[in-house]
Amino acid sequence: MDEDEGISDRGPARSSPRDSLFLLTSLRTPQGESMGRARIRNLSASGLMADCERPVPVGLRIELELRGIGKVSGVVAWSRESKIGLAFDEPIDPQLARRPVSSGATQQMPDFLRMHQPPGRRR
Repeated sequence: MDEDEGISDRGPARSSPRDSLFLLTSLRTPQGESMGRARIRNLSASGLMADCERPVPVGLRIELELRGIGKVSGVVAWSRESKIGLAFDEPIDPQLARRPVSSGATQQMPDFLRMHQPPGRRR
């Protein structure tokens, strides 16, 4: 395969390192119009790549919720069939999206449940 072959299929050059992961989210316009669900495939401080339920046009402003980060907004930088590249308006810390959904679950567990854990599991 030619070294330059397929580069144009990947969108514009990226300036931030990317983290591969799999997150589900819903896309919407700032006006609240649903653009469907998306599977985020990689995430960086400056943007993401996602598989979408339907095509999303280049230049469209998008808002979404990212686990561990909250509401994020940006502009669709590239779009090919059901894949998009989104450039964030503000940088994020992508490692926050990788943190466990809850930490210290035993401490957050109600007393009546904590008291009934199997032996050896109590804290």
